[in-house]
Amino acid sequence: MSRRRRRPVTLLASLLVLVLSASLSLSAAGAASPARAVPLTELTVVSEQVAYGLQRPIAITGLPDGRMLIAEKDGTVRAYHPDTGLAAEPVLDLTARIDTSDNERGLLGITPAPNFAWTGMLYVAYTSLPAGALTLARVRLGAPERLQVLLTQEHAEYGNHNGGQVAFGRDGYLYWSLGDGGHAYDPFKAGQNLGTLLGKILRIDVNRGCGLKPYCVPADNPFVRTPGARPEIWLYGLRNPWRFSVDQADGSLWIGDVGQGLVEEVNHIRPWQGGANLGWSCREGTPVFDPQQCRPGGRYTDPVFEYDHYNDNCAVTGGVVYRGSRTPDARGTYVAADYCSTRVFAVRPKPQGGYESAVIGYFPTQPSAIGTDARGELYVLSDLPGFLSRVRFERVPAP
Repeated sequence: MSRRRRRPVTLLASLLVLVLSASLSLSAAGAASPARAVPLTELTVVSEQVAYGLQRPIAITGLPDGRMLIAEKDGTVRAYHPDTGLAAEPVLDLTARIDTSDNERGLLGITPAPNFAWTGMLYVAYTSLPAGALTLARVRLGAPERLQVLLTQEHAEYGNHNGGQVAFGRDGYLYWSLGDGGHAYDPFKAGQNLGTLLGKILRIDVNRGCGLKPYCVPADNPFVRTPGARPEIWLYGLRNPWRFSVDQADGSLWIGDVGQGLVEEVNHIRPWQGGANLGWSCREGTPVFDPQQCRPGGRYTDPVFEYDHYNDNCAVTGGVVYRGSRTPDARGTYVAADYCSTRVFAVRPKPQGGYESAVIGYFPTQPSAIGTDARGELYVLSDLPGFLSRVRFERVPAP
């Protein structure tokens, strides 16, 4: 067949490819577009208790097989599945390593490795014996004797402000939060000091080792080339960010940072904002707290939501962005709570810029952690009562 005869077929094929590509692009765009968001004032949360008998549950994470892992403060990890309930025996016991000598010390954070389905590897944060050092480690589920410590930070003087959240970002790196050293008023002036890991969120590569370290520092971490700074630091100026989460839709961090006594705050940090200074202890939320810690010309990243200590509020329990399918109207909404008042706060970016927020109900007593299962549906832990509750959204009529 001559070229003259083949050309129409080629042109037709090209047109078909263009049409198909356009169709796929439109389909993908439609799939990526969230459902039209309803006003937050038209949402409320409802909790249903699904397990009890936990001993100070402090952290929760979902597994690919549908189970939820629940960290208890004393160092045990329990498994819950919606079909079979709470397993009677722990699936991991780290009590021999854990310092629980203070109300805020203990096993604090737990997250599965991205390849957990075939490695069974977990990453945990805890305060270690004998002196409460903040510790990041990895361990295979059911194999506590094979635990490997990755990184530590001394924290002996005071028992509070330990941070403790661990989570993997969309970039594959591990993020870990540490408090400012405890007590009150930032006694070590750690928040603004880049030479210490206290009062920071770290970002490290745990998929390989560098030199004598069992991890590497990503080359694009913001302080890699800053003299005197710890290169692991991703964000600084935090007081006690004991609960943060990664929004897997865009890789941003949502951070609940506990205040001194005036302001509780939520920060929303995009992936390009590495190196952001969140203010403590120059500021507590947006108000100035300690002018001596404020640097001339310093640039501080404001919280996207803050609230005061009136009406029984005391400490923010940072939450997660809802990405489940049960309530499309609520997708993209960040949900947090207050540990004392149990108020549930919803925060959401506005399409035109800025954020909207609302109180959308109450959680059960002492919400200590908010997490999701593998499908993105919400659960909340209650500390001293030892409860696990499933959370759902409901629509309420507009006033």
